[in-house]
Amino acid sequence: MLLQKLDSPLAFDIAKAMMDGFNRHYRLFRTESARAKHRFETSDWHGQQRAQRERIEFYDLRVRECSNRLEREFKAGEQPMEVWQQVKLLYIGLLVDHRQPELAETFFNSVTTKILHRSYFQNDFIFVRPAISTEYIENEDPTKNSTYRAYYPQRDTILDEIRRMVRDFELHVEFDDFERDTQFVFEALRGLFDHAHLRANFQIQVLSSLFYRNKGAYVVGKVINGFQELPFALPILHVASGKLVIDALLNGEDELLILFSFARAYFMVDMEIPSAYVQFLRSMMPRKPRAEFYNALGLAKQGKTLFYRDFLFHEHHSTDKFRIAPGIKGMVMLVFDLPSFPFVFKVIKDYYPPQKDTTREQIRGKYLLVKQHDRVGRMADTLEFSEVAFPRERFEDELIAEIEKFAPSQLEISDRDADGHTEVILKHVYIERRMIPLNIYLQEAFDVLQQDPQDARATAQLNRAVVEYGNAIKDLVAANIFPGDMLWKNFGITRHGKVVFYDYDEIEYVTDCNFRRVPTPRTEEEEMSGEIWYSVGPKDVFPETFGPFLLGNDRVREVFMKHHADLLDAAFWQSHKERILQGHVYDVFPYEQEKRFRPQRTDTQLATSI
Repeated sequence: MLLQKLDSPLAFDIAKAMMDGFNRHYRLFRTESARAKHRFETSDWHGQQRAQRERIEFYDLRVRECSNRLEREFKAGEQPMEVWQQVKLLYIGLLVDHRQPELAETFFNSVTTKILHRSYFQNDFIFVRPAISTEYIENEDPTKNSTYRAYYPQRDTILDEIRRMVRDFELHVEFDDFERDTQFVFEALRGLFDHAHLRANFQIQVLSSLFYRNKGAYVVGKVINGFQELPFALPILHVASGKLVIDALLNGEDELLILFSFARAYFMVDMEIPSAYVQFLRSMMPRKPRAEFYNALGLAKQGKTLFYRDFLFHEHHSTDKFRIAPGIKGMVMLVFDLPSFPFVFKVIKDYYPPQKDTTREQIRGKYLLVKQHDRVGRMADTLEFSEVAFPRERFEDELIAEIEKFAPSQLEISDRDADGHTEVILKHVYIERRMIPLNIYLQEAFDVLQQDPQDARATAQLNRAVVEYGNAIKDLVAANIFPGDMLWKNFGITRHGKVVFYDYDEIEYVTDCNFRRVPTPRTEEEEMSGEIWYSVGPKDVFPETFGPFLLGNDRVREVFMKHHADLLDAAFWQSHKERILQGHVYDVFPYEQEKRFRPQRTDTQLATSI
């Protein structure tokens, strides 16, 4: 019966229009990603930043275009469910030889849920699970645009093959000293594998597209020798002369995980078959979820799809309950988590204390700003969901009461179904990677040091946290971001020991702020006053006043003043603001300075102009 219905020309036309909409989206996405090569070659850093922002908006624009077309031409929202069942089956047929079937399925879901009522979201009308496998999808002609290239050097030709590997990317900019840099790569690489015993399978594999982000282009690949596989990446940068250098060799899973961190901007990569890129990257970083690879490649909607499938799978196989997240409660966000799941859920409250002069729309605007901005490894990426349903029995009563009190407009509890179950439906929620709040991380060190002031581990933990905190703020400043609320509780520690900012409701562009010194008191009354006696504009910032809020602990103050005293000086902030306004784009490295082949080179020796 169903097979007979598949002859419906209306259903086929809808399926074909949906596929046309996705193909247009991915064609535009890929074209913009491919243009990153030219922007890199011409040092068009502002153009690169602009393209990053605009590309993020591509998906929603194409979904809206496709939905409007389906309504206009086929009155899609008025079609019976039998037609939609046919549409999905016919759409699957169009995916059989497709190069991006997983992305096309997600696009189908986005368009369908925009047209249909949410009661249909979990049934046969969308792809709850993938229908088409992405295993072993590859180009028919492996000599053209293959996912990766393989090089098979002998012991005496490794350096030559490294040079051929880099040249094959055909960058149209001269290297400052190509032979020198590739010699650096060769010497760094051969210390990492048994080059005295090259096995029969010895090879170097590199993904065919460079990975572009900020002011860098990255070669990403791995060395295979016997049972050993060594992931690596080569950052290629411009120097002041306008020429290129290979700046470092990043190697091993941990260093590549930092490069592909959830706290960094998305890469621009020209991929025909994204699933093949993800598969290659997962072979180098098996601990990283597939969802985060799609995010890192700029395919955020696919990342959301996979994240949500992973979450549902985890929810099905766990029994713990959602709870109010540990730590100091925020004034703007209500935060909860599932202890067994490494993410936190954030809901915007309906009302805020008087000192928080903001609105829901403004807060969402701040989170969108972060999504579109260069996060330089210091701001956590967020996944944004609407109309998310959870089983009511998985929520602690205290958490439900908290939501009912502070965000009632965001909460709906469904009627009981036939099995007696109810659902908690949240109208809008942000989801972020869970980190250890910096104030809790520091308190752990304080507690130990109170018992033993000489404890080396606790001392190192405190010192590292304070230094990293200052580094995080300075990286944010370099990216033209003023955090606003710089209290320790608004920062977290990642598993790699990096400090990341995650409270965005007060962030501003550095260039929009007015950094001032506190005026000298004119009278004794002003000097002794407990109130602010000088005028303060809405965007005025007084960095010297940060100290009393941040440096109450003597040990913290000592470390902070040793490494980051300049953060309390308005001149530091104002000088960065002026340079950014002049068009300067700072270098922020996703690796430590000691990894660089020429670590003595300073930022001023790197290309900085547009």
